[in-house]
This record gives sequence, structure tokens and C-alpha cells, in this order.
Amino acid sequence: MALDRQQIPVLDVHATPLRVSELVEELNRFIEDGSTRTVLGHNLHSVTLTLSDDGFRRLYEESDVVLLDGAPVLWLWGRTGNAEGPVMDYRLGSTDWLPALHEVRGLERIAVIGAGAEANAGAVSRLKDIVPSAHVAGFPGEGWGPALEDEVVAWLHHEQPQLVLLGLGMPLQEEVLQRRLRDMPPAVYCAVGGAIEQLAGVQKLAPRWLGRMGLEWAWRLLLHPRRVAYRVLGEPWVLLWLLVARRMKNRGRA
Repeated sequence: MALDRQQIPVLDVHATPLRVSELVEELNRFIEDGSTRTVLGHNLHSVTLTLSDDGFRRLYEESDVVLLDGAPVLWLWGRTGNAEGPVMDYRLGSTDWLPALHEVRGLERIAVIGAGAEANAGAVSRLKDIVPSAHVAGFPGEGWGPALEDEVVAWLHHEQPQLVLLGLGMPLQEEVLQRRLRDMPPAVYCAVGGAIEQLAGVQKLAPRWLGRMGLEWAWRLLLHPRRVAYRVLGEPWVLLWLLVARRMKNRGRA
């Protein structure tokens, strides 16, 4: 049974808000089913790409799960009144639910794709601690290009994982899913962004109290100003322009 999509007010996108225990239940169902599934997350960056790129939008529309990953998206959804309990319980970045993988029934094979060799190995080691009964294999993502992409697809067919953590950063990981999902073996494919480096301890997580206040962007801006400055300070204006243009176009049609 497909999850109900819920609209995010103002942003004109949809998501499948879940708490950790509810996502675990969905993963239980996906692993038992054994077919190809995708788990993505919505933050302001993904919303901007969804509104500006047709391929990106189709990927999100066809995904089995679209989590709320980003405080502004979560707060806007909270206006719908559909949350059962604290709204912040529905904010699921990858590092919020990965520690619960040991609760997923029948999870025996995990693949970790992305980050540098050291971070990838560190994430593999951490996941082995989280899910001791599972075989966890990793493939670094440095120097990603067509040849490496072909190698990864062939490697996945050899490994036959049930769960794939794809951490190439947005939008590369989503572009890979658009291009190659049909070529990959059946599995649950999860776009996890920088979670591989975070699991490995290479990238520091923001303090939990900052996350609860929706201020992780400030932490990332402080640690990696060049990497995230445009996304934090510039992209919201692009999103605002896209939303205004979308509304004007819809009014014109009406």
C-alpha cells in the first residue's frame, strides 16, 4: 500500500512525513517485498531543484518515501495540523534514522556509496556496529564520472544489497538515480547526502539543540562557508522567485 502524500503549504511540493519508528516499518515492508524502492528527503535545496528541473521533479514524484529533512519545510508542513505529537519528531535527516537500522527485520546486506575512501570505510565500520548481523560493503565516490558510475552499477550487481545508501551530495546522487535506477539491481535506494562523512565522524554533526531550533544551517555555514554559503544565503531568493513565477503562471491559466 502506497503512503499518502501530503502537500507542503507555500512550497507546492508533496512529502510522506514519517517518524523514525514509522520509517522502520516501511523499510521492513520494502525489504520483505524485495523490489526497487527509493527514499529521498525534502529540504529547501531539493524544493528549489524540484521546481526548476523536470527530471528531479519526476524522481521525487515517483519516490516511495519523501522525508521531511529541513526545518523550514517541516515548519510549513506543521501548519497543516497533521502531526501526531511534536512536529520536530517528523524531521528525519539521514543521521536521525540510520542508527535505527538494527530494527529493520531481515536486513542482511547493505551497500555504502560515496565520500572519500577513509570516510566510506569509517561509515561501513559504524554500520557494522549498528547492524552486526548484516554484511556491509562500501564503494568510495571520489572522482565520480561515467566510468566510475559503470563500475558502481556492476559492483551493485555483484553485491546484491538490500539497502543502498547513496551519499554523493545533492543533486549528483539524484541525477545518478535518474540515469541508472533501472540498471541497478532491486534494492531500497536511499539518498543520504553527507551522512556517510557524518557516520564516519569526518564531518561534525550540529548539536542536537541547534537542530531542534532549526539552526543547523548556521552550523554548516560556520564550518564550511564556501561550500554552503550560496545554498544558505542565495538559494532561498531563487526559490522565492520560482514560487512567485509559478503562482503568476497558475493565475494566468485560471
